[in-house]
Amino acid sequence: MAEVLGIGLSHYPPFSGTDEDMAGILRRTLQDPDIPEREKDPANWPDLMRREWGTDEGRSSASQHRAALIKGFERTRQALDEFGPDVVVIWGDDQYENFREDIIPPYAVLAYDDIEVRPWAHAADSSDMKGRPNVWDEGPDRAFTVRGAPEVGRHLATQLLERGVDIPYAYRRLHHPGLPHAFLNAILYLDYHREGFDYPVLPFPINCYGRRVVSYKGFMSAFGDVRELDPPSPQPSRLFDIGATVAEVFAESPWRVALVASSSWSHAFICDKTWRLRPDTDGDRRLFDALATGDVDAWRSVPLSMIEDAGQQELLNWFPLLGAMKHLGRPTPTWSEFIQTDVFNSNKVFATYEP
Repeated sequence: MAEVLGIGLSHYPPFSGTDEDMAGILRRTLQDPDIPEREKDPANWPDLMRREWGTDEGRSSASQHRAALIKGFERTRQALDEFGPDVVVIWGDDQYENFREDIIPPYAVLAYDDIEVRPWAHAADSSDMKGRPNVWDEGPDRAFTVRGAPEVGRHLATQLLERGVDIPYAYRRLHHPGLPHAFLNAILYLDYHREGFDYPVLPFPINCYGRRVVSYKGFMSAFGDVRELDPPSPQPSRLFDIGATVAEVFAESPWRVALVASSSWSHAFICDKTWRLRPDTDGDRRLFDALATGDVDAWRSVPLSMIEDAGQQELLNWFPLLGAMKHLGRPTPTWSEFIQTDVFNSNKVFATYEP
């Protein structure tokens, strides 16, 4: 029986930038005329939000948030290196990057060959990094190769189809010249100290943004900007069950496989109940408590409506991971951590499920 490692992490785009810009999403939201002034007044904010905002609009507290994230990525990278995978399968969202109006699959296997990526040229728009400095002071010509896993991708797609999962697959990129930021940022952050990342990668995109993926191009908008919505994302329970089937396939395979869920949790910029100023931390905490105690059945019962109400669309990337870990008999993570924030758009969670 092959070994499988599970990892959960964040691909939070402002982590790529400088501390000066890390609270930029909130600063822009505070300029929205459709959000009531009383909600935008720091005097009415929760204590944590006021402390993080401080007197410099989050610039000082950004360094503390970064330090906590660095520790999370160091620990997950250590688990990855100690495991030594043959392939890293990443569940991540495609926010109007590779998939656009011509095709929006609910999920897919991207059985790519090796790809040369240019992070600060390719992902400038989707990562909101256009014209902004990055923390590594790398220029638009910075390039490196992400190793692909076409053989593993073909095998996974074949096995999923034979087991009743109607999975789209692709051998070539469509609209994005490299990798969408959910996958690229995961790699960049696992290699935060720039020591190299040579593991083959198999992207497994999920249409997390569903009703907003084309209509809003999977990104932030003004509160009063109301558009005709798209069809929804796949149901959380469906993604959970697909994760279980993926684990079944790889447990029978010859490969050592790392399964990675790439996303932060509730996103302020799509959480209407908080006027898009801060994430739904209560909703995140309930799911984190279930994750930390191994109550994966609580996850499988979550309806999509609850995910959308909490601004947790990207959390759909975690459902297949939990389904996989349940199938493997390891529902409780080896280690997990909840990094709470009100100012930096989203709560972040790290987790490892080690064999």
